[in-house]
Amino acid sequence: MEWRITPDTERDQTAFTLSTGPADQLQDCALFFLNLINKSDRRLWIASPYFVPDNSTLNALKLAAIRGVDVRIILPARPDQLLVYACSFSYYDELRAVGIQVYRYQPGFMHQKVILCDDAVAGVGTINLDNRSFFLNFEVMAFVINPIDQQKDYGFIRDVENMFERDFERSRLVDLSKYQEKPFWFKLAARASRLLAPIL
Repeated sequence: MEWRITPDTERDQTAFTLSTGPADQLQDCALFFLNLINKSDRRLWIASPYFVPDNSTLNALKLAAIRGVDVRIILPARPDQLLVYACSFSYYDELRAVGIQVYRYQPGFMHQKVILCDDAVAGVGTINLDNRSFFLNFEVMAFVINPIDQQKDYGFIRDVENMFERDFERSRLVDLSKYQEKPFWFKLAARASRLLAPIL
């Protein structure tokens, strides 16, 4: 087995690792994602098994959509944690109001955590789009950043883009307006679970 690292001199890319946790002096994870969302210009594609954003992150996503960013979020169609799954539905009306697209991954439980911002930043790691990852858990994510003033076919960014496109094909685009047709008990469960959002 070969453990030596060989730099790829043909690509002008910067990679870094973001490690965060409750011992951070600042809320590094939340601040980084807020900054990334706010800097998005053309697209913001996110895959996360859990969607329980805090108000600042939710508002940043809505603002991105309002300014014309293609915001898409892939979530699992099958739950592994019922409270978190139910809570994700409570955001549907707010997402629909600004045109954010939600996809539900069909083949099985989706556990990847990935973000793609324009052609500039792609990240893969352990950070979910929820309060536990942003404020309570120890997390780590690897990001690759490309110079935004150059038009090149960057391998990692394109690989992540292609992965997203394949996953969109395996997912069902949710008609968010159908949430209003859910039975009262379902909407009540979604709203009740949202009361626990700070610890989900």
